[in-house]
Amino acid sequence: MHSHKSLPAACLGMASVLLLSACSFSGEDTDDGRIALAMMQPPRSGLTPLSDDAFKLSRWSAAETLVNLDEEGDPQPGLATEWVQVDDTTWEFTVRDGVVFQDGTELTADTVAHALSHAAAATPKPRILDGVELQVSADGGTVTVATAEEDPLVPQRLSSPQLSILAESAYSGNTVDPVGTGTGPFEIVEVNGTTSARLDRFDDYWGELALATGIDVSFVPDGTARAAALRTGEADIVESIPTSQASLLDEDTITEVPMPRTNTLYLNTQDGPFTDPGLRAAVREAIDAEALVEGVYEGRADIAEGLLGPALPWASERTDRTDATESDEPDGTAITLATFTDRAELPEVATVLEQQLESAGFEVEQVVREYANIEEDALNGEFDAFILSRATVLDSGDPAAYMTSDFSCAGSFNIAQLCDEDVDEALRAAERAPAGDERRAAILEAEAAVLSTDAAIPMLHERVIQGDAARVQDSAKDPRERVLVTAQTRLN
Repeated sequence: MHSHKSLPAACLGMASVLLLSACSFSGEDTDDGRIALAMMQPPRSGLTPLSDDAFKLSRWSAAETLVNLDEEGDPQPGLATEWVQVDDTTWEFTVRDGVVFQDGTELTADTVAHALSHAAAATPKPRILDGVELQVSADGGTVTVATAEEDPLVPQRLSSPQLSILAESAYSGNTVDPVGTGTGPFEIVEVNGTTSARLDRFDDYWGELALATGIDVSFVPDGTARAAALRTGEADIVESIPTSQASLLDEDTITEVPMPRTNTLYLNTQDGPFTDPGLRAAVREAIDAEALVEGVYEGRADIAEGLLGPALPWASERTDRTDATESDEPDGTAITLATFTDRAELPEVATVLEQQLESAGFEVEQVVREYANIEEDALNGEFDAFILSRATVLDSGDPAAYMTSDFSCAGSFNIAQLCDEDVDEALRAAERAPAGDERRAAILEAEAAVLSTDAAIPMLHERVIQGDAARVQDSAKDPRERVLVTAQTRLN
């Protein structure tokens, strides 16, 4: 991985608010068309696209994938112009002509096959390929992708930033270096470890040239510091402003973007008091989600109507529930309510929930730890109730995998310990359904089956708060957090 000094030396300690006034996020000339971007998390894996760092590459428009997703989650052309399903396990993708990598080499079917084959053979695999076996080959201008089993989501999988297509020069042994090897409208030219990065406009981009001349990125884990950078003009675009800081900013500079993330209360259906469906129903009736949204999230969240929220527009097509179980009186039933500290709002959510449940007649004992120290107990069913902020759309843009993981008998993340024949049948139907309206309808049927058990009680859907200075035009507001600075993003 390249490592150079890309920003003034005083800017290298951006985690401290005290340093913000001493430097400029956008370099010494703040009027040269370069965008100053403050991001929440520094790279964890040297910006390799095979890790979660891939989402930085896509948010900077530095690297691209064969397929893009539209708002509904349907696949659209990217570096592939079209594709066809040849048979149950084989797909053929036509590679776009006239694309060059930032190292000057040409995008071909062979370079695409090289990149995808490297990802498929990586250890560990990119998360998007968990449980998926890919065989990739090139022939002329097309790439053939074969899977070991039928997979209707192959195009959606290939939209994951973890399967970005980089030049062959990016790959050396187990190392993947995206510096100067992508195809996007911006080229990474300098990286300062976990502190900052610099991107310049790529003038040989195959599409519309970027309107900004470059991006100066600073990694600022401290939320107060990020908010202060927007307020003082040190940053043009700021990721993930904490709810507690949003009220201190000009409302015209912040945008609340619905996230595919739901705060859900999982109830242990296998052991303890919540083996009783009537007591699970009593919990459902006791929860006042509006009080959580207004009190804990200061109104910057959405009350949940289901497991899937407004970040998936088609989820609103669900039908009203008519099969709700009648509740039993808790009569002092003792329960343990657990959550974790890593997401700042959850301990407060637990406190408010404890009050609501005790008002309904439960006796509540709270357990709150760091996530690393509580996940194993949660998965082993050690708690009666567990509050989780859960991403409901994984890398493929499809929620069926999350629902199967969390609510099927064999689910690997089944905190509710749920094993219900009707739920499993509905989940299997959703997993098998072809992409598009049929699959979305099957997913909503599976959601209804899960909700009918009261094993998981969705409370609210989170929003991410993005900050844009007044001079910023056309930054992306993406619920999936795949896109942020695009070729159209610019400064007035």
